[in-house]
Amino acid sequence: MNALTPTTRALSWSLHLLVAGLLVLPAVRAVADDRPHAPAVITAAAVVGLVYAVGPALPAVRASRRAAALWLGAVGAVWLVLLALSAEGVWLAFPLYFVQLHLLSRRAGLTAVVATAVAAIAAFSAHQGTITAATAIGPALGAAVAVAVVWGYQALYRESEQRRRLIEELTVTRADLADAQRAAGVLEERQRLAREIHDTLAQGLSSIQLLLRAAERALPDRPGPATTYVGQARQAAVDNLAEARRFVAALSPPALDDTTLADALDRLCATTGDRHRLDVRFRLAGRPRPLPTAQEVALLRVAQSALANTVGHARAGGAEVTLSYLDDAVALDVTDDGVGFDPAAVPAPGPDGGGFGLAAMRARMHALDGTLTVESAPGRGTALAARLPLASPLTSPPTPARDTEAADDPEAQP
Repeated sequence: MNALTPTTRALSWSLHLLVAGLLVLPAVRAVADDRPHAPAVITAAAVVGLVYAVGPALPAVRASRRAAALWLGAVGAVWLVLLALSAEGVWLAFPLYFVQLHLLSRRAGLTAVVATAVAAIAAFSAHQGTITAATAIGPALGAAVAVAVVWGYQALYRESEQRRRLIEELTVTRADLADAQRAAGVLEERQRLAREIHDTLAQGLSSIQLLLRAAERALPDRPGPATTYVGQARQAAVDNLAEARRFVAALSPPALDDTTLADALDRLCATTGDRHRLDVRFRLAGRPRPLPTAQEVALLRVAQSALANTVGHARAGGAEVTLSYLDDAVALDVTDDGVGFDPAAVPAPGPDGGGFGLAAMRARMHALDGTLTVESAPGRGTALAARLPLASPLTSPPTPARDTEAADDPEAQP
């Protein structure tokens, strides 16, 4: 049985009041007509009311169809006595239809309704002394209406329950989806920060380490170059401190706020060459055009990471950075004449930073539907090519606000 809601509770009380009113009717008619068996009618009506009142007071009647059937059988038995004494008892059949259909199973309820209707028709015909169409139509029509109303209500209730369960499932699914999206967002932000830290702070710290080692080797015989190295290391530390503050403040790359990508790359090459005594040249090919900030930042970071690898691992004498604006793409090529390496033997990214640079560069390009290729072999130098697609001038969206890839600065050099 279903728990009572405010609506069903109100309907139940309305039904109880209807039963009480229909029990009063035969008693009042018996007294008003001064019938000889009026005391018996009053007693029978009172007994029916008492037996009927027991049902709602017993939790077992609502919890068990067997208990409900026993209670309805008792109510029906005393009702038949009242019906035999007074024709007005036939009106009580109508509320009994609803109680039977509500408490019993569909088949048992329909059987009980038919039996009640037959009893009502037979008893009323006996009191009238004849059976007519009106005598049969009244109880039968009442039974049909009760069946249609109760079964219709039950169908609506089942549909309402299905919708309620569906809403609950959708709510749980939406909560799970929100948790998954938050987890994915956290993971994506961690990966982004890992790339940023690797391409800026980590490379800057590596640059400071190399400069201090050079200063250490120059001391004490060559204090002049040592002082230069220390000054460059201090400047790199200042740049990286500013970079860390930009991470916290979530600002866009200052080097791209007031200049072009080509100028930022040119300055990157000049700064790298000055700090590490390396011949780094920049070359621009094609007609420059405005790019979305995300693409500019990605290309700038790829160039910075590639030059960091050149300084740290290639033992190269020179490097070249080329930015090419093509018809449908923008390309960045970084080449050096260093010792080279086997790209297939690059270790997987790990806590020691091994292999993370190339993985981070590929992730940047993949996030923007671009590609990254690396060609190298031991003793033959390295060539890195990054390529990003460009939208058609007729369909290209406006350049988005510089709110992605926060806290980027090419000045944090290796």
